[in-house]
Amino acid sequence: MSKKILKLVYSDLKAAKERDPAARSILEVLFTYSGFHALCFHRFCHLLWKLKIKFLARFISNLSRILTSIEIHPAASIDEGFFIDHGAGLVIGETSTIGKNVTIYQQATLGGISPSINSASQRNIKRHPSIGDNVIIGSGAQILGPIHIGKNSRIGANAVVIRDVPDNMTYVGVPARKLDSPINKESFEAYGISKGKIDDPNKKSILALFNELHLLNEKISSLESKISKTSSKKNDFNLKLKKIKTTKKGEGL
Repeated sequence: MSKKILKLVYSDLKAAKERDPAARSILEVLFTYSGFHALCFHRFCHLLWKLKIKFLARFISNLSRILTSIEIHPAASIDEGFFIDHGAGLVIGETSTIGKNVTIYQQATLGGISPSINSASQRNIKRHPSIGDNVIIGSGAQILGPIHIGKNSRIGANAVVIRDVPDNMTYVGVPARKLDSPINKESFEAYGISKGKIDDPNKKSILALFNELHLLNEKISSLESKISKTSSKKNDFNLKLKKIKTTKKGEGL
């Protein structure tokens, strides 16, 4: 068991060094990164939780929260290669599960949406998100409820996600919506923002409405022009008819 924890801690250390350009050395991460410190505390607390020493696990995790400003429930399951960048204000709920090589930024929340009333009925049920492998969660993102975030997906900064996210997708906004932006699985994109063209579906809908309005305006202008020409011809015809009648009256006299 101790070997497994050491392996997980080493994978977290390595992840921080590889993904943060500000990390100059493994030693720097080891002694100065509060996100890594919070993970070390959590790895130990999670072991205590699994051994049914739950009060001590909660007590130590609370000390970790005071020291690092990062709150991770001891019951949360976190796989290898987890990287917390900055991390202040981060909250990870009790029934959260996090896959391999996940990156998460400050002030993000993996939380529940159930009300606090009747809390007894909510114990021992899934209330928090499941995060797939290689996911990046931007700063301030709120991922709420027992939803699933697919592998290789990106959650943009300050997004509010309340529905499942498929694999290889980028979601942004409030509530979060899909962006048509391909994800390079091999690349690391900080704060969950994909490189290249990002097509907002709402923007597409608005542009389509503007195009439709433009076409309707052109049709209306064309109809007005035709009506104006028809009216002008009618007036010319009435003038000619009036002249003919006047001429006939003059001849009659």
